[in-house]
Amino acid sequence: MTDSPGESRAASRHRGVHRLEFEVDWPPDHVAAYLITGDEPVLIDTGMAGERGRKTLLKQLDEHGLGAGDIDHLVLTHPHVDHLGQAATVIEAGEPQVYGPAGVETRFSREIEELRSTVERNATAAGVTGDAWENVIEKAVESLRRDRALLPHDAVDRWVQDTESIQIGDIELEAIHTPGHQADHLCYESVLDDERVLFSGDMAIKPFRSVAIHVGLDDGVDESIDAFYTALDRLGALDIDRVFPGHGPVHDDFAGSIDRSRRSLDRLLETSLEALREDASTAAEVAARRQGRDLIYLLPETVGALAYLEATGRAISHMDDGVRRYDPR
Repeated sequence: MTDSPGESRAASRHRGVHRLEFEVDWPPDHVAAYLITGDEPVLIDTGMAGERGRKTLLKQLDEHGLGAGDIDHLVLTHPHVDHLGQAATVIEAGEPQVYGPAGVETRFSREIEELRSTVERNATAAGVTGDAWENVIEKAVESLRRDRALLPHDAVDRWVQDTESIQIGDIELEAIHTPGHQADHLCYESVLDDERVLFSGDMAIKPFRSVAIHVGLDDGVDESIDAFYTALDRLGALDIDRVFPGHGPVHDDFAGSIDRSRRSLDRLLETSLEALREDASTAAEVAARRQGRDLIYLLPETVGALAYLEATGRAISHMDDGVRRYDPR
């Protein structure tokens, strides 16, 4: 096995597990997929969409003596553009068995206009106005169109449920539903080379927490933070020796990564409450105090944070002409 730039040297003893790294245009500037070689090659996630991603995938597969048509099993953690971006490249080149998170089947079947109407209502409730309102709605609609084009419904052979096991030769991958970053997100636990490992997608990342996009501004947006805590509780119950994440390095600090994510959510709640104690009253106003990400990413976790504060008795809300306004308690 050849170490990639972001991969820890300790991971190299996992013979047959190879990290494939792709460039993306946002921090930390890369996304990783994992190739498990053997009698039935397995690819876990596929990297970033676009021609640059396709060339990167083919080049790295070639370095391991494989082409896209040699992949027998394609396993997906969640339906974001940087993880399922090259699914069609693999599917069209051969006849892989394709495994997708079960919730994606329903999510990708949404009617575009139904999604648009829902996002319009939730964006208004969040206090978004003007050009920003138009922008978040169009981005939500475009994301659904793009992502379901990257993974056609009929290309998936098996929709994987929480706790379901995938048996591939002598490799068993057990799915763990870990919502919050994305509502249908699955991590996959396995035993390789006598170590218990986790292919974690966008969870258990070192050293940062993935954004709580969950369902975007679709119905269920107010559950984003509660769902993320639920995912951390599920992961925290596991005993994992090594993590193969979608971003950041391969690492053996599983418990530490879970704790950092939990503390990050705790800080988000505290800063959101502090904003309410000052002059913010809507999710959009609270999100505007944060920097570093586009509003389309900040809004879902801010809406979820405020809903969590209300559910735990630290805030109270009321509707004012379609806008949900919060006060601290």
